[in-house]
Amino acid sequence: MPRIPLFPQDGMDAAQQAVLDKILSGPRGRIQGPLRAALHNPELADKWQALGALLRYGTSLPPRLSEIAILVTGRACNSPFEWYAHRIEGEKAGIEAPFLDALLAQSEPPAMSEDDAIVWRYAVELNRDRSVSDATYAAAVKRWGPRTVVELTALIGYYTMVAMTLNCHEIPLPEGISPAFPLPQHLEAK
Repeated sequence: MPRIPLFPQDGMDAAQQAVLDKILSGPRGRIQGPLRAALHNPELADKWQALGALLRYGTSLPPRLSEIAILVTGRACNSPFEWYAHRIEGEKAGIEAPFLDALLAQSEPPAMSEDDAIVWRYAVELNRDRSVSDATYAAAVKRWGPRTVVELTALIGYYTMVAMTLNCHEIPLPEGISPAFPLPQHLEAK
């Protein structure tokens, strides 16, 4: 059950409706996840959806590599909704089931290509350490150049914000979908 009312809903003002229309007519084609909460502030939601569309659909990273970074981030942030949504996208991008299972278990995936390994390592380190080692950074820059490394870093940071929003407001999974793991606030105190 969400902690706040989620959009779309009756009684939306013109600014909220305008942003919703942008979202529905854009590359997403639907509204789900954190934008359902962000619409409480239409200006925030508009900038959020634009940044998200750029990072998801407009970078030099191929979809497979983007989804690896997003899935590592969703799992590191313990975000069941992010994991659910991007596991589907990861499958569409060609990420194999054993690879996805390893990401879910927060272990090193089997038989990674060089590109997969660089993105996986970069995302794991950035989520774990809030930065990356010199070796990981150098490998990414050598492989793709500064622009792609900036995009990869921004993608991971963006999906950290997404995960925090999903978790904090308890934005629900679609009906009939069970979470792959519990929300952080639902874990038993240790």
